[in-house]
This record gives sequence, C-alpha cells and structure tokens, in this order.
Amino acid sequence: MSNSTIALNREARHEYFIEERFEAGIALEGWEVKSMRAGRLQLKDSYVVIKNGELWLLGAHISPLPTASTHIQPDPTRTRKLLMHRLEINRLIGAVERKGFTLVPLALYWKQGRAKAEIALVKGKQAHDKRATLKEREWQRDKARILKGGARDG
Repeated sequence: MSNSTIALNREARHEYFIEERFEAGIALEGWEVKSMRAGRLQLKDSYVVIKNGELWLLGAHISPLPTASTHIQPDPTRTRKLLMHRLEINRLIGAVERKGFTLVPLALYWKQGRAKAEIALVKGKQAHDKRATLKEREWQRDKARILKGGARDG
C-alpha cells in the first residue's frame, strides 16, 4: 500500500486513540483525481461528519492543478461524500452518537485505480496521554539505538 498512498494524516495518530479502521470510497470530480495523482492533497485538519445518514469528508485540501479546466471553478476544500455500505454507516452512526467517538481520515490511497479513504473511529487524547505516547516512542528509539550499538561492541 505504501506506493499507492496519496496522503497520510500523521497528526491524527498523535491526537487520538485509534479504536477501529474502515475503508470508504470517495466521490470526486475529474480535476480532483488529477490533482490527487500529482500528490496535491492535504489531510491535516480534515474530519468526517455524519449528515442525513451519509458520511462527508470536510477540510481535506486538494490543490487544483494550474492546468485545470477553465469552465469549472475548483473548490479545494469542498465537502466530499464518502461511500460505504449502509450497515457499516449505521454502525458508525451508533458509535459516534452513543459512545462519543469521532471519525477522522487517516490516509487516502489508490486501490485498483480508485481513490479510497481509510477512516478511523477515534477517541481524543488528553495532554498527559500525548506526553506518555511521546515518551514511549523516545524510549523505543533509544532502546533500538542501545541494542544496535551493543551488537557492534560484542
């Protein structure tokens, strides 16, 4: 999947506890597909909302290519519809409304020529949780460095 990845939302992994991941299709316009193929997509401040039993991606920024058609006005941050099966959507609605979860996109990627979004059911982290995660990551890095250095000495 790494070579087909268009964009990652690295901030989401820092800001939230990821509970469950889902794959959704995205309804796009032609210019958006071309821009995504050129890698002109940013997910940093994007999120997913549920309106009228449908999923919508808000805040994803797709920069139009300078060669975009003259007869359309590209809107880089327009609301885009996410496509999922009804049963999955109903399950997400239940989790968001009853259990207090949030939906955020983690990544956008190509799968068999179609753009897909990896969305996740998440819970927000407190400041102390973020610090603990950072401390754990630094410890893993230091541990790997120590083990690597120790292998050279012996």
